[in-house]
Amino acid sequence: MEDLSKKLERLLEADVWTEEEKQWLLNYLEVTETPELKQIMMQKFQEQLLSTQDNSSVFSNELLQNIHEKLKLEDRKTPVIRLWTRRIAAACVAGILITGTYLWFDRKDNQSNVAGVGGQQKSSLKNDVYPGTNKAILTLADGSTISLNDAGNGALAEQGNTKVLKFDGKLTYKPQENQSQKILFNTITTPRGGQYQVALPDGTQVWLNATSSIRFPTFFSGNERKVELTGEAYFEVAKNADMPFRVKVRNAEVMVLGTHFNIMAYDEEEVLKTTLLEGSVQFISSGSNTVLKPGQQSQLKPDGNVGVTGNVNLDEVIAWKNGMFNFAGADIRTVMRQLSRWYDVEIIYEEKLLAELFHADIPRNTNLSETLKALELTGKVHFRIEDKKIIVMP
Repeated sequence: MEDLSKKLERLLEADVWTEEEKQWLLNYLEVTETPELKQIMMQKFQEQLLSTQDNSSVFSNELLQNIHEKLKLEDRKTPVIRLWTRRIAAACVAGILITGTYLWFDRKDNQSNVAGVGGQQKSSLKNDVYPGTNKAILTLADGSTISLNDAGNGALAEQGNTKVLKFDGKLTYKPQENQSQKILFNTITTPRGGQYQVALPDGTQVWLNATSSIRFPTFFSGNERKVELTGEAYFEVAKNADMPFRVKVRNAEVMVLGTHFNIMAYDEEEVLKTTLLEGSVQFISSGSNTVLKPGQQSQLKPDGNVGVTGNVNLDEVIAWKNGMFNFAGADIRTVMRQLSRWYDVEIIYEEKLLAELFHADIPRNTNLSETLKALELTGKVHFRIEDKKIIVMP
C-alpha cells in the first residue's frame, strides 16, 4: 500500500485529479487531523521561499487556487463540497497558515527578522492599514492623563506612596511602606488599535486588549483586591489567600485567589466569556455562583443565564495576548469584529454572506491587507479597503 505522505505529495504535484482521488482527499480531510498534509504543505512553501525571489504570498495563493480547481466535482453541489470550503484551512493550512508563515518572514530582511507588535511593513495596497501597537491612556486619581505611548521610560507619577513606572511598553505600580489611609484609583484605557500590559500593586499581571479599560486602587488594603474591567483582559493573579482578587465586569464578578484567566466582555459581543487556564475562579452573576475548572469557560448570555463549556480551545482564547489572531470555526462577523478593534477600521457588509466558518492563525503584527488576503484564500469572502473602512463581499 502506498505510504500516506507519499500519496499526499503525489496528489499535490499532479496536474489533475481523478474523481476517485478527489473523493479520497475529501474523506481524508473530514475524518483526520491531517498532520501529514500540514507538513507537506509547509515544506513546499519553505522550499519556495528559499528558491525564488517571487512574491511568496502569490505562490501560496496560486497553490490554494490550484487545489480548489482540482477538487471541483463536476456539477455536484453536495454538502461535501461546502464542507471542503470550511475545512480546508483547518485541515491542511493550504492558504491561511502558509500565508501566516510568509508574513513572519520578510525576504528583504534575509528571512531573519520577526516584526514586533506594531512593526510597520511595506504596504502591498495603496490604502493599507498598519496593525495596532502598545498604546494606552493612564488616568490618575486627580483626573489628569498621561499618554503611555508618548511617555518615556522611568517614573511617570507618584500616587500617594505608590510609584508609577514605565519600562518597554509595560506599566508597573510599586507601593512603598506607610501608605496613607486614603485610597486612590487609576484607570488604564486602550483605544481601538491599542493594547497594554500593567503590573498591579500586588504583582498581578494584566494584559489589556484593544478598546478596554481597567480601574484599580494604587495599593490594596482590607480583605479583598477589587478591580473593574471593560473590554477584554488576561490576568495572572498574584496569590494571596487572605485577600481574594475580584474583577467587576458588567453586572457580574469573577473572584479568585491566584490563577490565570481571560475575560472577554466587549459591549458589541453578546456573550460575556470568562475562561480559566490555571487555578480556580468563581463567576458570580444575579445570585448564581459558578466555579470553573481549568479548561472551562463561563458564558453570561443577554438573558442573564450562565452556561459552562468544557474543553475550551485555550490557544484561541488567549491568542490576542500572544500576538496572534486564532480563528477556530469563527463566523465572518466574529472575525471582522476582532479586526475592527485591532486595526481601528469600520466594517461594511456589501451583501449578505454565507454562513461559512473560518480557521486561521495570523500574526497580529501583520498589515491589514495581508490579513485580509489570508482570509480571502478560503475562496468564500473578498475585501476592499477604502480609507479606514473594510468592505466585505462574497
